[in-house]
Amino acid sequence: MRDDDAQTDQDRRHEREALTQQVNEVLAERGVRFGGEDGHPFRADPLPRLLDKEEWRRLSDALAQRIRALDAFVSDVYGARTCVADGVVPERVLQGTPYLEPDLQGQAPRGGAWVSIGGFDIVRDDDGTLLVLEDNLRTPSGIAYAMAVSETVAAVRGLEPPTGLEEATHALRRCLESSNPGSEGALVLLTDGPVNTAYYEHQRLAEEAGLLLVTPGDLRRTGTSLTLADGSPVRAAYRRTEQDSINAGGERTPIAELLLEPWRAGAVGMVNCYGTGVADDKSVYAYVEDMVRYYLDEEPRIGSVPTYDLLDPARLEEALDRLEQLVAKPRDGAGGADVLIGPAASPEELESTRSALRAHPENWIVQHVVSLSTQPTVIDGKVQPRHVDLRPFAFYDGEQVTVPTGGLTRVALEEGEMVVNSSQDGGAKATWVV
Repeated sequence: MRDDDAQTDQDRRHEREALTQQVNEVLAERGVRFGGEDGHPFRADPLPRLLDKEEWRRLSDALAQRIRALDAFVSDVYGARTCVADGVVPERVLQGTPYLEPDLQGQAPRGGAWVSIGGFDIVRDDDGTLLVLEDNLRTPSGIAYAMAVSETVAAVRGLEPPTGLEEATHALRRCLESSNPGSEGALVLLTDGPVNTAYYEHQRLAEEAGLLLVTPGDLRRTGTSLTLADGSPVRAAYRRTEQDSINAGGERTPIAELLLEPWRAGAVGMVNCYGTGVADDKSVYAYVEDMVRYYLDEEPRIGSVPTYDLLDPARLEEALDRLEQLVAKPRDGAGGADVLIGPAASPEELESTRSALRAHPENWIVQHVVSLSTQPTVIDGKVQPRHVDLRPFAFYDGEQVTVPTGGLTRVALEEGEMVVNSSQDGGAKATWVV
């Protein structure tokens, strides 16, 4: 390489490093943080991910279909359970889920949907096909982070960000209004406060959707009425607390003490409702394509990564034999914690996980390995491939599904790393549909 070529390459590297630093400094200045009070500024790459409009149209159509089927499943689980009687979902799967809420049997939302918001982890397999890796339906996070990264990358690079993500705040408000139709009162976003890992998102969504940001201490319950501290009524609540179950340790959780009876009485709407976790369970995920056929009488427009139900003895033995070729996940896990990627695991890690699967197969799922696609990413000033996934969002108000254009591309910043979650030191990319 000639000296002038080497100098040019070095200049470009310095430019990329400066661009990366500027993007992340702006995010920090804007308070875009993840991880609660002891967290860190959200990290982003300055190179946007570009998606084709036609591929995005097909994906958004598929996710609208999927959230409708998942909503129908939750309604069925707390209703007649025809999916079990008709052999669509095995009874053993529902008996083993930690997210089933027996207190909700025979209950239904007054309006709107059970599953108002879904965040879907989308990956691209070796032949370029998009697949759903996970459904996130309890308190999926990321939409405000996607907005912040898109705006910041565009501003730093002197570009006009593609529009579309702002649809999320309008759709969120519609979901809250639909959950308690014809009523008056405040629409609130219920948060734990700054200790919550996604508090930045809570603040931004509340501000842009015109919601009142409240903590449990700001609410009062009298019988089946829920009010603010000044006595004014609450019409509906978007629940974004870490506490997402009705009971813990045999006792009603403090959040459920506030929300459950007013919701049961139809006095307060809720987004997302208690009980949606039953469709968030990774063991249930294996049956979502069958749910689409069963509830909607349609063929699925997007597939799922092949997943083993380990309560099937034959599947368990196959998984144990082939674990070095598979991915094992706790069925109630989140954030990439305790995930074993067989091809990258040590013999000791494989044997430890095999022992866990043998002892408690009901606590695990196993999936085929999908070699996550890569995107050009700035690492130490050089453009290098890094693994990514995509988290788009769907909002369902009981009638209309909105899939805001774009989403959050999550990127593993370490070479070869396959876990992209922010809680596992991942970063993000602006995601633009062009």
